[in-house]
Amino acid sequence: MNHKRVFLTKHSPEYWRVTLNHPPLNIFGPKTIPQLSEIITAIETDKDLKVVVFDSAIDGFFMTHYDFLAKIEETTSLPPGPTGLQPLPDMLVRLSRASAVSIASIRGRATGVGSELALACDMRFASREKAILSHFEVGAGIVPGGGPMARLPRLMGRGRALEVFLGADDIPGDLAERYGYVNRSLPDAELDEFVEALANRIASFDKRAISETKRFVNVASLPPDYEIAPEWDVCLASIMRPAAQKRIGLLLERGFHKPGDVETRLGHHIGQLGSVNDQAQNHQIERK
Repeated sequence: MNHKRVFLTKHSPEYWRVTLNHPPLNIFGPKTIPQLSEIITAIETDKDLKVVVFDSAIDGFFMTHYDFLAKIEETTSLPPGPTGLQPLPDMLVRLSRASAVSIASIRGRATGVGSELALACDMRFASREKAILSHFEVGAGIVPGGGPMARLPRLMGRGRALEVFLGADDIPGDLAERYGYVNRSLPDAELDEFVEALANRIASFDKRAISETKRFVNVASLPPDYEIAPEWDVCLASIMRPAAQKRIGLLLERGFHKPGDVETRLGHHIGQLGSVNDQAQNHQIERK
């Protein structure tokens, strides 16, 4: 059986595309980490590459959340990456620091890890009609772990970042643009043409000028590793807490991890989940 989930297409020596293709939902898990990490290593080390675009082959999903059905040991047993960070934050940090420019072309849901990958890219462009970005984790009793708390406030400010994280709701493409979550939202029919034209334009420029300019922008804008590292440890600890286990279990009962309304309207269902838990707690108080 073919377990490949991340596909690299080299349009030219200067311009590559990375396509996420793990049907039906583009769920990200421990088996995806080595595949994506290998491609990011190639992005880092290639001498000719100038620009890489990340997109999805799955209708409705750019990349969604982490795989909560996988054993947590499958994740914790993976060795740290070259930066010394744990594998997921490591490869996202390396992508941001690579000399090549990275662009996320977002059509569909970029949820949890999908949002973290988009945030690690240098630029993000979204389908106005079809893109949804979100960090649902707090609503499930979890702390996000791939560095978004270090990245997102630098893009949209503290208040709006807290709204995204603590509201745990879906952010459509047009609102994501207004908040600074993405560079632009474009009509869906124009997204591919725009991203392709921008990628080819950048690929036509001098590599050294590109990489040196990006390096100075990195110095001014990227978070240091010490801000990112603790997020992963706290994320894993939060997943094992009873509150998270209960909420994840309730989500799974409703259809989480399966094609359907829970995955396509996760923000809505997270909100409903909170009221269910509050009702259960109120019943316990009344019985006491």
